[in-house]
Amino acid sequence: MSSEQEARGARLLVVDDDPDMLRLLSMRLTGAGYQVTAVTSAESALTQLEIEHPQLVLSDVRLPGRDGLQLFDEIRQHHPTLPVILLTAHGTIPDAVEATARGVFGYLTKPYDARELLDKIAQALALAAPAARPAKGAGDENWRSDIVSRSNRMAELLAEARMVAKSDASVLLRGDSGTGKEMLARAIHKASARADKPFVAVNCGAIPEALLESELFGHMKGAFTDAVANHKGLFQQADGGTLLLDEIGDMPPALQVKLLRVLQERAVRPLGGSQSIQVDVRIISATHRDLDVAMAEGQFREDLYYRLNVVTLNLPSLAARREDIPLLANHFLQRLAGKYNKRLSGFAPEALKALATAPWPGNVRQLYNVVEQVCALSTSPLVPLALVQRALRVPTVEVQTYAQAKQRFERDYLVGLLKLTDGNVADAARLADRNRTEFYRLLQKHELTPGSFKSDGSQGPTDGVADERHS
Repeated sequence: MSSEQEARGARLLVVDDDPDMLRLLSMRLTGAGYQVTAVTSAESALTQLEIEHPQLVLSDVRLPGRDGLQLFDEIRQHHPTLPVILLTAHGTIPDAVEATARGVFGYLTKPYDARELLDKIAQALALAAPAARPAKGAGDENWRSDIVSRSNRMAELLAEARMVAKSDASVLLRGDSGTGKEMLARAIHKASARADKPFVAVNCGAIPEALLESELFGHMKGAFTDAVANHKGLFQQADGGTLLLDEIGDMPPALQVKLLRVLQERAVRPLGGSQSIQVDVRIISATHRDLDVAMAEGQFREDLYYRLNVVTLNLPSLAARREDIPLLANHFLQRLAGKYNKRLSGFAPEALKALATAPWPGNVRQLYNVVEQVCALSTSPLVPLALVQRALRVPTVEVQTYAQAKQRFERDYLVGLLKLTDGNVADAARLADRNRTEFYRLLQKHELTPGSFKSDGSQGPTDGVADERHS
């Protein structure tokens, strides 16, 4: 099968300010089997990139506002794996050299040959990340089945992850706590040739230094007081597969030296052992710390950093991918409903809005916790706003109309006066600077009975009220 046939169905974004050229390109590419979105400016193209995730951008160089090269620079900054092909009616060799030097995949001069354009598009799509191509079946997406997202930023990240998974390059995952670094590491493992081998994860910051060395490299019987038997370390347990070193930034300096040696020699020596054991392990490390700062402060070895950081993938915070919040919330709700034996159909619209606009400092992990709380406490099929606010620890704010607020203030004011005067209407009216007739009408309006405020509990007429009632 040719690369053009393999890429059939890919989504293309075409940019040209000439309506006739745009129509011609769209027809030709649609006829070749591509899904085409056509726009007339760089600004419209950048907007469209936030709406959908195309597999390739085809753009004219001469555009109103910013030109095609400026558009390419903007795309490369936010979508580094997205291939771009430029078309121009005024092309020169220096222009083409500059464009390709900056990373543009192709540069064609109008009038272009249709076959040459289709071949160039097919070549670009063939080299693009496999995750960026149209799915051929459910099995193709199984590697990332646990990652729920419709965000363009996540789509770009997953495309990069799928690409790097095909190699054995070490990967450093960066991102705030709770963004899903271990989940992405598992997805990379499942997309790799090591998928049928072990995936082993260890949190380098959660194990005391004295135990971490034994956990990683193993020990021999008698190596220390409690070593009553030989123990395989995590490197050996992950042999042939993938080892995730989570929170690598918290690894003690002494162990950083030993880890570097293992990575260089591809062999481990268990504590108390006299011989090294060869291991074949793909390393993925993860951290929420800024390792550049840690290196500058002497807390992380520079040589280890470059050994681990062959490819860096940055996970966005949940606040940076808010379009995923409703999707994730409902996904978690359906999963947890079974755990708590609840029949839950979803969130009330205002509850979902509260979730979508919350700050989420704890990211996806916090969202899961909030959904679990509301799932455990919900007594109705539809999760209400109040329950979500309680889980978010947001005080309930009741927005009232002016008339409602005025009425509530008036009632509370009258109640306060009656309490103060022990239900004596004459005294209360005097404090309010109102005559007793007007004051009594206010009491009737709010259905307040002065006698109920008497400290002795009697309910009889109070100081002039009976007279006013018949006056």
